[in-house]
Amino acid sequence: MSADVAAVVVTYNSASEIDNCLRSLENVTEIVVVDNGSQDDTCRVVGQHRKGVRLIANPENRGFAGAANQGVRATVSSLVLFLNPDAALLEGVQPLVEQLKGPGVGAAAGRLVDSAGETQVGFNIRAFPTPVALACEALLVNRIWPRNPVNRRYRCRGLDYTRPQDVDQPAGAFLMVRRDVLEVVGGWDERFFPIWFEDVDLCRRIRQAGYAIRYVPACRARHTGAHSLARISLEQRQIYWYGSLLRYADKYFSLPARAGLRAADAGGAQAR
Repeated sequence: MSADVAAVVVTYNSASEIDNCLRSLENVTEIVVVDNGSQDDTCRVVGQHRKGVRLIANPENRGFAGAANQGVRATVSSLVLFLNPDAALLEGVQPLVEQLKGPGVGAAAGRLVDSAGETQVGFNIRAFPTPVALACEALLVNRIWPRNPVNRRYRCRGLDYTRPQDVDQPAGAFLMVRRDVLEVVGGWDERFFPIWFEDVDLCRRIRQAGYAIRYVPACRARHTGAHSLARISLEQRQIYWYGSLLRYADKYFSLPARAGLRAADAGGAQAR
């Protein structure tokens, strides 16, 4: 058993994925699933698992950040593993635990791989986004010219994924954080609603508080990705993504940079 580790899994219409996720957490002693008003059989599937799995069923969608904070409050372990329902551990989490024993390390993340076992390069680890990087995202430059130098730096295309190292922003799909560090930075920012940029923001605040974030390739999880977006319309996705992008910009960028991003968002929204 992985002592003193709590797993928090936020679900939304995750019936097809959650079983594998929970089975992979068999060696984690404290597991909480927070469901955001799923309209499928997610809660029923969760209820079939061992008694050690606790379900919090929200009547409405509280967003990822809000549900993640609920999960943290419902647990007591000193380390909290945030794992998406479409991710399943391939090894135990002890390599992450060992890294968090190090001085000044506030969070640790493993390697996300696809169904073929290939690292999800460009998603697993990213640099903190600059205004230029986000403008390229908004204006679809990165989609049209994915190998441009701005996108390569942002998506860490040159990273050696076989080597443990300190990083900026691992995906929140597979992230372990010390509870005391979550308390220092104030947890997840629930204003990023319902999704997008909440993990970027959390990692940035952890780094700003003086803690390192460690990437640990020896700990892997198989990750499907984007399973919960199927019931969200394209228009809603655009509203959520652009809205969260601008909220992130308002927190961290200068006034001229924010003005430029708003113009890029307007142009990108029309192009999409």
